Amino acid sequence: MKNSHISSLVFFYLLLVSVSSNLIQESCNKAAKLDPQTIKLDFCVSNFEGNPKAKSATTVSDLVEVSIEAAITNATSIGSITSKLLENKSLESFERDGLKNCSWLYSLAGSCLQGAGEAFKAKNYATAGVDIVASIEAPMNCEDQFKKKKGFVSPLTKENNIFFLLTDISRVFMTIAQKG
Repeated sequence: MKNSHISSLVFFYLLLVSVSSNLIQESCNKAAKLDPQTIKLDFCVSNFEGNPKAKSATTVSDLVEVSIEAAITNATSIGSITSKLLENKSLESFERDGLKNCSWLYSLAGSCLQGAGEAFKAKNYATAGVDIVASIEAPMNCEDQFKKKKGFVSPLTKENNIFFLLTDISRVFMTIAQKG
């Protein structure tokens, strides 16, 4: 009797893992088809398959919430990276100003994403969409800080690219969730 309960639990767990893995794969596949210029299937799938909350997702709406949380975490991480870079005493004032602006941009992006998450949960999709799109501006504007002066390269290019991808996935997942 005890073994049949254990077998049932194992079966249920494997079924749940299979369903969530299929949800991630299918949602990322749809997202890559909706925005093939930006969203790459491999990046999307690997980003969510490693996330315990995504693994327990049962709907695309769950993945929207997970993707927004991931983008918020990423924005916070970029803020920490920027603070570390600002500790370098040999930075030129142009670089220092650019990094300070990037830090401010990511702080705003985090706030926008918080608002997007709250709006999405309240089914206020228009506000959630506006907030996500506003947050997508952060990495582009951060990169632009360093393009203003010839010969300078943003020290945050990799981070900016990842954040852009994460927020764009949130935007496209939200579109998929709304279509039902």
